[in-house]
Amino acid sequence: MKKNQVGKSGLYVSALTLGCMSLGTDKKKAARMIDEALDAGVNHLDTADLYDFGENEKIVGEAIKGKRDQLLLTSKVGNHFDKDKKDWFWDPSKDHIKNGLKESLRRLKTDYLDFYLLHGGTIDDPISESIEAFEELKTEGYIRAYGISSIRPNVIREYVANSQVDAVMMQYSMLDNRPEEEILDLLHANSISVFARGPLAKGLLSNHSAEKLKGKGKDGYLEYSGEELQNLLPRIEEQTRESADLNALAFRYVLQHPAVASAVFGASSLEQLRENSRANVSESLPNDVYLELQQLTKRLTYNQHR
Repeated sequence: MKKNQVGKSGLYVSALTLGCMSLGTDKKKAARMIDEALDAGVNHLDTADLYDFGENEKIVGEAIKGKRDQLLLTSKVGNHFDKDKKDWFWDPSKDHIKNGLKESLRRLKTDYLDFYLLHGGTIDDPISESIEAFEELKTEGYIRAYGISSIRPNVIREYVANSQVDAVMMQYSMLDNRPEEEILDLLHANSISVFARGPLAKGLLSNHSAEKLKGKGKDGYLEYSGEELQNLLPRIEEQTRESADLNALAFRYVLQHPAVASAVFGASSLEQLRENSRANVSESLPNDVYLELQQLTKRLTYNQHR
């Protein structure tokens, strides 16, 4: 599988990333799914301390035992949680970021992370303090690179201007093209890479599009009504002639922009894992197909989330 450099880090991630949030709690099944992803060429796993209140990190840690040198590992911090009460609050403080990493490393059974991301954030955060925490962790050798997981343009701009972030994780798909309007070019110009989560738009852009449209899609998606999706999705599917299936088309669409280093997919079953990890993303979309997809879809912008 093609690999792309992330920012200026010197780290190269596979074009597809396995998002581990949906792996479930069956350790054997999770380990098999991660093994199959690695066999398919996926070298990047994404988790977060908040997923199942730390349990997801533990499961991932068990699954990668003996394989740590074969993969790149991302986790996230910022949600100060109480596992027993199943409750959390936002805490981007320096102390929490540094203490949170120690706990994540313990659960993941590793002594470093390849990427450490702030799991959200607002413009009212003590941003300079958060940056200082990540910079210290990088200097100390506990993380190799850092970034943020955010869809807020104003927050992203602060990190672009004031930090050495190598990556931003954000929601991005054909149906959620908001990053195209004001973020992707900015990041690319500053040698910062994107991990695009949600490229299949809750399955609406997957090979099971018709089924998802009857369920999650019947009430619409973002600024699309259910009726609009019914009319649009078959027209999008017509463009799969160059990419074999809709999954691959959706992945290749977000990977088309040079800022995007990897498309992050989730999987709750081996079937989903195989379908996603084996999608052909080795080639770019033909330019006419890419432009046609852009013309078919609405141009969305960030309104509430700034």
